[in-house]
Amino acid sequence: MKTKFQETLSRANEVIFRYPMILVMALLASIGTICIVETERSEITSYIKFTICTCLGISLMFALKMLSQRIGKEILLQASGIIFLIGFYFILPDKKNGFTEVYGYIIAVTALLSHLLVSFVPFLEKDRELRFWQYNKNLFINIFLTAVFTGVLTGGVELAILAVDKLFDFNFHDRIYRDTFFVLAIFGSSFIFLLFNDKGLNNLEKDGTYPVVLKFFTQFILIPLLLIYVTILYFYSVKIVINWQLPRGWVSYLVLAYSIVGILALLLVHPLKEENAKSWVRIFSKAFYYTIVPLIILLFTAIFTRILEYGYTEPRYFVLLLALWLLGTVVYFIFNKKTTIKFIPVSLFLFGAFALVFPYLNAFSVAKRSQKAELMNILNQHQLMSAGKINFQKKVTDTVRNEIASKFEFLAERKQGEFLSGLLNEKDQAELADNIKNGTFYSINYDIQNKFSDVNVTVKNRAYEMKRLVLIRKEQAVEIGNYQYLISFHRYSRDPQQLNNDQFELTDDLTEKSSLKLSLNDQEEIDFGPQIIKLFEENKNKKGNVVIPEIAMESDLGKYHVKLIFSEITREKYSEDDNASIYYENVYILIKLK
Repeated sequence: MKTKFQETLSRANEVIFRYPMILVMALLASIGTICIVETERSEITSYIKFTICTCLGISLMFALKMLSQRIGKEILLQASGIIFLIGFYFILPDKKNGFTEVYGYIIAVTALLSHLLVSFVPFLEKDRELRFWQYNKNLFINIFLTAVFTGVLTGGVELAILAVDKLFDFNFHDRIYRDTFFVLAIFGSSFIFLLFNDKGLNNLEKDGTYPVVLKFFTQFILIPLLLIYVTILYFYSVKIVINWQLPRGWVSYLVLAYSIVGILALLLVHPLKEENAKSWVRIFSKAFYYTIVPLIILLFTAIFTRILEYGYTEPRYFVLLLALWLLGTVVYFIFNKKTTIKFIPVSLFLFGAFALVFPYLNAFSVAKRSQKAELMNILNQHQLMSAGKINFQKKVTDTVRNEIASKFEFLAERKQGEFLSGLLNEKDQAELADNIKNGTFYSINYDIQNKFSDVNVTVKNRAYEMKRLVLIRKEQAVEIGNYQYLISFHRYSRDPQQLNNDQFELTDDLTEKSSLKLSLNDQEEIDFGPQIIKLFEENKNKKGNVVIPEIAMESDLGKYHVKLIFSEITREKYSEDDNASIYYENVYILIKLK
């Protein structure tokens, strides 16, 4: 037992000294995640940026470690990785509401590129085909084992804490379970993964017997599923030809899914195709890329149907780029006699890097130019321009109005405020600038919709036409006055708040029962719902964003006098028969002793 313990401790020490930067990144990512959960939302942005960069640093530092084990220069490589992460930190926005979907794409693609880098960066030299496969096969197995071990470890530790808590009446705070989960899921899983990788590159790339489980999984599960999948896609292609109709947009994702899973299957069985006894592998390897050819035609037809109708957006750009990558991969493996499977991750990495950083032709530049052109095309086509500005008094259909509003929101999120302002009058320009500054891009969409005064609601959309009223407090700063305390509740987080050994709890049931109850120690309560409903009734003939002097209501509650203050509150309703959906982001409660 002592020997086993010493052996385990020795291996743990080896991992710590061999992979210090990876473990530091994992530890910092765990701490950052905990800080995000436990920090006030107004101060959360720096922690989000920090955590994103450290999570990205785990895979990046592992890739650079593998490369350093091949070529040396470890300190230089690690320094370059840290510089990249610092630069990436400053690329991210400084405000939480600045994290638009654009940054989502940047983060997701960068994370994918860092993982692709792990897969090939130690094998840039030629003539390492089998070692390249063994390396990635061992990484794949280690990731699977890490997931299993981490799941068991995390579940076991959480149950142990629960047992101690309940049996010995420790009354642990709920956050101990949450923080334990984050530490084990991020730092723990990274540590376990590095334990499996042992000494690194030399251990990962050495020859080993082909796993029987992998062969069984590929031959009897993955490939039969692919055959079923491709049969469905071919029948759908025949249906398109017979009915002579354009393919549906989502067929692009099905074709890409079939192709990517098929390529994964080929990679899994790559060493077996040279064995004579494994003829099924050779047949599948040769036939697979030919089966994709008709589907690529279907894929490009579906993609360009959407692009020609609605223009480029980042998702359509990425789908098109994947289609071009797939076409290049098929051409490479069909017409090239001396192929290497390294082509797959390397080419995908290059395509992804191109989409992110290539000037003028990257995903974001193309999407912005395309949607600007689409917006101007719609405005000119429906003759909505007057003296260089949008004429909101002209009659339009709800479909046109919604499309214009959607493109305004899209372009505003991508910092095209100057272009959009040129289409509006001075008053509307100021409103647009405020929304962009505050990051309330959804309001831009509704504001543009509400500016059109003569809208023909089509029968198709009549049931979905939403009436939206946003009441906005004129002064956003909260004046405390003679009140002694201030507490706040967020829309998504209304945990009870403690004050002088008293507990305040807010129960929001505005949508269903027109009720917003503030209770004191679960004994006394006051319902502010009727006052909120009355406020909306006073403004029932208005729509869109309406600025009013004050959104506040007050009452006695036990030994306290309380005053609720909203910065804004929204009511949405689709039809007279539906309940109105009423919500807010934050409510501030001023409290004083009576």
